[in-house]
This record gives sequence, C-alpha cells and structure tokens, in this order.
Amino acid sequence: MTVTTEMKSRLIEEIQEWKIKRNAVLLAHNYELPEIQDIADVLGDSLALARAAVTTDAEVIVFCGVHFMAETAAILNPEKTVLLPDLEAGCSLADSITASQLREWKAQHPGAVVVAYVNTTADVKAESDYCCTSSNAVDIVRSIQEDQEILFLPDMFLGSFVKKETGRENMHIWMGECHVHAGIAPHQVETVITQYPEAELLVHPECGCSTSSMYLMSEGVLPEEKTHILSTGNMLKHSKTSSATEFIVATEVGIIHQMEKQNPDKRFIPANREAICPFMKMITLEKVLAALKENKHVITVPPETAKKAKLAIDRMISIG
Repeated sequence: MTVTTEMKSRLIEEIQEWKIKRNAVLLAHNYELPEIQDIADVLGDSLALARAAVTTDAEVIVFCGVHFMAETAAILNPEKTVLLPDLEAGCSLADSITASQLREWKAQHPGAVVVAYVNTTADVKAESDYCCTSSNAVDIVRSIQEDQEILFLPDMFLGSFVKKETGRENMHIWMGECHVHAGIAPHQVETVITQYPEAELLVHPECGCSTSSMYLMSEGVLPEEKTHILSTGNMLKHSKTSSATEFIVATEVGIIHQMEKQNPDKRFIPANREAICPFMKMITLEKVLAALKENKHVITVPPETAKKAKLAIDRMISIG
C-alpha cells in the first residue's frame, strides 16, 4: 500500500503522541529510511547511539536500527524497555561469527585480547575484551599494549584498515564482511571518480574498496588530500566542514539523505547506487507506531551475558 503525504503526517503525529504517553525516545541509525531519520530524537552511527542510550532519561527506547544495536541498548539499560520495531532487522556482518567460533579462535591464541566490532551479537560481545565502532577502532587498538596479541573481528575490511593505521603486526583478523559494504567494489569507485574528478571521496572502512583505496592513495592514483576513510558520523561532519561541493560516498546510500539535508548546496554521488541494506530499510512509520502502542518487540539479554558484554561495551564508549 502506498503511504500518502497525508497518511505520513497522521502517522508522525500519532507517533509523537505515543512517545509522550510512553516517555519514549526514538534512536535511529544513519542508514534508516528518510522518514525514520526525520522523526528521530537522536540520529547517528553505532557509537553515537550507544552513548545516547546511556544518557537518556526516557523509560522506553525505540531503536530504529538492527538487532545487535537494540541488544546493545538493552545491555546498557537493563531497567528500561528497549523496543525493536521489526525483529527481522538483522545484520549479515553480525551473523558472520558466533560465540562458539570465537571461543575456538581464542583457544588457538591463548592470552590474546579480543576486539569486537559493535556489529556483533551479545553472545560474541560477552566473549570479547573490547567493543569498537568504525569511528574509534583505531583508538582502541592503539590503547592496547603494543606487544599484546590482538584478535579483531568480524569485519576483515575494517580490520585491514585498523592494522594499517596502527602498524600492528600481531593483530589477527576474522574474515567476515557486511555484504552491502563488501559489494562496493574498487572498479565502481574508480569509474565514479573518472566521472566526477573534482569530487572528494568518502569511504567507510567496512567497504570492499577501503583496502584498495588505501593502496591507491599510497601509489598516488587517488589524491590523498581528497580521499577520506571515515565512519558514517565523521562522513557527516566532514561533508559539512569541507570546502568541496561534490562528494563520492562509498557506504550504504541511506546516509545521503542526511548529507543533502545538512548541505543543500552540495552534491553527493553514491559510489554504488545498489548499496542498500534491506535490514536497515525494514523499519517503517507504521512499525514504529505499532512498537509504541503494542510494546513490540521487547529486546532482552540474559543477565550473565549482559554483564560480560557490558564490560566490552563500556570500554568502547569511554575511548575515542
């Protein structure tokens, strides 16, 4: 069914009413549908949303993102109600490693410190020493003693980026990937750069083109001053402060909505127009309203798992 402008307005009005009734806050990721981004109380990347979940006074957190994000909010707020409007909103990257696989990997490297990207399940976080996001992964790895062996998981592209930035030879990387970011290929980026030679290139470190972008920068193929490997939050900051008027964006295309809102006089070109995460597009206005009215769907984490996972998450929030 097509949702008309009038229907959207009514839905938004009703959502605002129910937010007041429930003393609820709406947190949304930068990749969500435009109409979800527009009604969010807090819009951001995983780190910003985790910090917002800690500081909110609301009794109910409606998380417009994917399952692992809602789990993280539930771990940080055991006394609050955390709702995920669609239980099917998962993550291919989080699915690329299980807790049992991590335990096996740890057994092969006794004494290693485990750094887990926040895109992981609560069970995996509970087996980890640190969590990180793309915006503070380098800072977290640098905070660990240089002679300490590190297991970094699950994203191989982010891991490769962090390893290069820190120069850590004793860092092992799990071979997982986000299928959307992995699909942004180097040849696609090079084609768009040829079409827009004056544009700055903004690359998310999860992308399949991130490693090649670093290599091409070192070889002088990509101009270093115009190529930036950034988290989604830092992409937004950079696009606001840069004097450039055109940007090629190598990440999930949902972020371009916010970029265009914040910079109406600038142009943003997706490196791959098909880089769309189906999980991030599952949450709609209708589902947000149903979550508030019907308490759908409450996300909980077993206390023992939450206790262990919280140690790693707290370290993530405190660094970078």
